[in-house]
Amino acid sequence: MAVRTWTAPGGVKSLRWDGADLVDLVGGGRRWEPDGTFRDSGLRWGFPFDRAAVAPSGRYGVLWTERGTKGLVLDLRGPKIVREVDRSHYRATDYDYPIALGRLPDGREVLVHCPEAYHRIEIEELVTGTRLTAGERGSVDVFHAQLEVSPDGRHLLSAGWVWAPLGVGHVHDVAAAFEDASTLDGDGLFGPHAGVDAEIGAACWLDADRVVMASTREALGWEEEPEFGTMQLGVWSVGQRRWLHRSPIDRLTGALLARGSQVVSLNGHPRLLDAATGRVVAEWPEVGVPEKTECYGAEHVPSAVAAVSPDGTRLAVGLEDGVAVIDLPEHRPVGRDGGVAKVGG
Repeated sequence: MAVRTWTAPGGVKSLRWDGADLVDLVGGGRRWEPDGTFRDSGLRWGFPFDRAAVAPSGRYGVLWTERGTKGLVLDLRGPKIVREVDRSHYRATDYDYPIALGRLPDGREVLVHCPEAYHRIEIEELVTGTRLTAGERGSVDVFHAQLEVSPDGRHLLSAGWVWAPLGVGHVHDVAAAFEDASTLDGDGLFGPHAGVDAEIGAACWLDADRVVMASTREALGWEEEPEFGTMQLGVWSVGQRRWLHRSPIDRLTGALLARGSQVVSLNGHPRLLDAATGRVVAEWPEVGVPEKTECYGAEHVPSAVAAVSPDGTRLAVGLEDGVAVIDLPEHRPVGRDGGVAKVGG
């Protein structure tokens, strides 16, 4: 499994795959070709943005400051600014900016964020800003973070926190939120069914039905006989409302990226974990990333910059002064229908 290192002047704050190329949107759209050839765009934003995401269509993107309040929606053709966005100032320096892009089943692309209150998720049409979650709201006291729209656009994941502080996970039905936005202010689909008695440190979607949750060493004391406890990696089915897999882990995962039926763990260095068993498939201790285990904390530890290629064969990781491109091992995940699909090579 080869690891190639390319020079990145000044380091990178974002990475995304554009075909076989790597692009740093925060860095003005500079890119690296498959052989490592570097091409600078000369574009600078004039503001210290340090995170970026791109919509499923690839046409639009968003920049933001991880521990700030400002963001930009961009049309990447040009690029040009579409509109500015903000989040609530409250405790903004203490936890990561809650923001995500996604595409609804009808094809509309949306921005999910918390523009007016730390505990109130809003879903907007990405370009126009038209709010799709109107109406009376509840008052759940959750600092939402690590937002992610499911691949089919039907569900929303939040892995945020509550006071003391402790990390918590929520899964919401997007269509239900359009009918009654206050459903975003409750337990959602995950909490009442999961039997969790541990802090949720990180989560991500494996596919449209399965979400991976990773717990920390902190117990909550909420369940007498928990289904999901401390230091575990679990796969939970939205459709079945139950855990499909729960496995012990020996290290806090940090942020998670999906790759087939595996996840990349980003804490100290990248590790590739089997989501069903928690087994370490491969790891790269020579590729250092920040040691960050939660999305909150008075001392800001920047999140790792990393991206899995669309075909699942490579992992790109931002380094202090470069980019590491890792060839991932071949993977033949077994799907929910029993079929086998080859990923990697």
